[in-house]
Amino acid sequence: MAMAAGATMYTFDVTLSDVDRGVYEQFTVRAARHPSETDAFMLTRVLAFCLEYEEGIAFSEGISQAEEPAVLVRDATGAITAWIEVGAPDAARLHFGSKLAGRVVVYTHRDPAKVAASWDGKKIHRGDAIRLVSFTPGFIDEARPALERRNTATVSVVESRLYLELNGTAVDAEVIAQPAQ
Repeated sequence: MAMAAGATMYTFDVTLSDVDRGVYEQFTVRAARHPSETDAFMLTRVLAFCLEYEEGIAFSEGISQAEEPAVLVRDATGAITAWIEVGAPDAARLHFGSKLAGRVVVYTHRDPAKVAASWDGKKIHRGDAIRLVSFTPGFIDEARPALERRNTATVSVVESRLYLELNGTAVDAEVIAQPAQ
């Protein structure tokens, strides 16, 4: 993946224990943070990557690639199987993604009710199958100050509770998943 001009590279050495999904892995994630991207957005993007981790997962080219979500999963043939948005994507992006991928998920660090309200009354292919995932209010803001250019993270999920240790700072939150429409 080419790094966008002006982007800052962040590295995360992750130990993942997702008991809810039975996923136990260690991996390194490199996230290019575009100047227009906030720390909260980038941290949410990295957590989305971890919480959706499976074979074929990758960050897209990001802002430079409007045809792809923040995170995607491809199968061995290169077909997109999961379209994972971050933030507050518009209905047209979700409609497009839902036509391409069998599974669409939106992770947000914002108020999920306001994010979902922006989609009300809009045409979204299989909108009822899209999941909107958020965290206990304040969680991202609590974790954000621990962010560094090089990070060590332990991500554990047990019974929809996320335990994050980021560079020695421990925070936890409920993972709240709901239908998008």
